[in-house]
Amino acid sequence: MTTQAEVFNQLKEILVDQLDVDVDKITLATNFKNDLELDSLDVFEVIDHIEDTYDIEIDADTDSGLETVGGLVDYILKATAK
Repeated sequence: MTTQAEVFNQLKEILVDQLDVDVDKITLATNFKNDLELDSLDVFEVIDHIEDTYDIEIDADTDSGLETVGGLVDYILKATAK
């Protein structure tokens, strides 16, 4: 079973690789739009990479709670636990 720390670290790597953001800016409380200033294309690229990495489907339009890194980590943990 994957742990929260493992998913968080993987997500940090994805964000740094995909968006060239400073790893020190990424915490569980980090808001994608407010703190990392991601636009919709950035969000799409990150979600696409996460879906490929974890073999899950994410509907960013309807899934609330995905505004923060922690929310996305929780979502990934739930989706991969099934």
